[in-house]
Amino acid sequence: MKKSKEIIIIGGGIVGLCTAYFLNKSGHQVSIIDKSDFTDNCSYGNAGMIVPSHFIPLAAPGVITQGLKWMFNPESPFQINPQLNANFFKWIWEFYKASNTKRVNKAIPVLKELNTASLALYKSLSESEEFNFQLNEKGLLMYFKTDKAFENEKHVAEKAITLGLKTDIISGTEVGKFETEIDLSVIGAIHFKSDACFTPQYFMKEIINVLKTRGIKFIENTAIEKFDFKGNVLKSVRSNNNTFEADEFVLATGSWTGRLAKELNIQIPMLPGKGYSFEIETQKVKPKICAILTEAKVAVTPMENGLRFAGTMELGAFNSKINQKKIDGILKSIPKYFPQLSKNDFENIKIWSGLRPCSPDGLPFIGKSKGFNNLTIAAGHAMMGMSLGPISGKLVTEIINEEKPGIDLSLLAVDRFS
Repeated sequence: MKKSKEIIIIGGGIVGLCTAYFLNKSGHQVSIIDKSDFTDNCSYGNAGMIVPSHFIPLAAPGVITQGLKWMFNPESPFQINPQLNANFFKWIWEFYKASNTKRVNKAIPVLKELNTASLALYKSLSESEEFNFQLNEKGLLMYFKTDKAFENEKHVAEKAITLGLKTDIISGTEVGKFETEIDLSVIGAIHFKSDACFTPQYFMKEIINVLKTRGIKFIENTAIEKFDFKGNVLKSVRSNNNTFEADEFVLATGSWTGRLAKELNIQIPMLPGKGYSFEIETQKVKPKICAILTEAKVAVTPMENGLRFAGTMELGAFNSKINQKKIDGILKSIPKYFPQLSKNDFENIKIWSGLRPCSPDGLPFIGKSKGFNNLTIAAGHAMMGMSLGPISGKLVTEIINEEKPGIDLSLLAVDRFS
């Protein structure tokens, strides 16, 4: 057993909370600092999917070309908002360099292993006496309406099978056997049976309660702005009116990680990717299995108290402003797949927006920077933050405990773009 340490985690999203859980289980004294009150971040408003099937990174061949095609469509699911600063152009350049088959093929087994390991940890948590949350393990259905989408998804399905993921290709006539309570207008689907989903806001409340019961200290509404260090040792972190000292520090602040890391002369290219979600409470029709409307790039998740829709990726701007055109694009796409849902079902919906932390190569940053021996960084999970929360926390714990990580982290190196 390693010596117990005082550890400060900066960031109260799913990655920070899971890190606190595993560090505490390992015998350490943990405090979590967040600029909010821990009740609203990307970990609450996401689609709640745990996705071993999402092994292809955001930086993939064809993404830039598709983005250019969508640039002049205000309702498109993907958009790049150019920023006139060096960080933006560095990110775009690195994204371009990563969007090739060779880089993607290297990333695929890593993302698959991370997601599979994380799902196993979620299962373990759901079966423990400490936690009380429901894990829907019926898989994920990728619905498509066009032959082109079918061909693209078929290649992904075939790759998934070679990776050992349980996957079925379903014809349009067979789809109805999976969803008997809602009509579908699709020509087929891919069933990724290894995926799962849950209600993320319930899990967030659950893990916070568990952590408080375990004695983890929560420091809310406190924005860390400065760092005190001597040589390669981080001594303390500072907000406007407080200084916090510890033996080890973890930086898990999502889209803001790059900005904070700059204060430590660590270069972590990161862009925020804005996404939206909303829920409807429907009794007449509700799918049992989470799904993605392939052409529309919309996620659909049955929640415990409703049905959540999530989508869009707006890269570039640090703001939570609602782009109504993007919402209109989502709303128009839904009845094309679920004809029983009409405009009336979406009246008075409350729109949520959040910023996903996107790295240029679509892989998270997990590890120590070469500049500091007591700072571990865990960020850049893009759309898979909720999916990769537990494994990220476990890996950070192994790093701090000076144990060999259970997964090869070489492609996730913090300094890989320095």
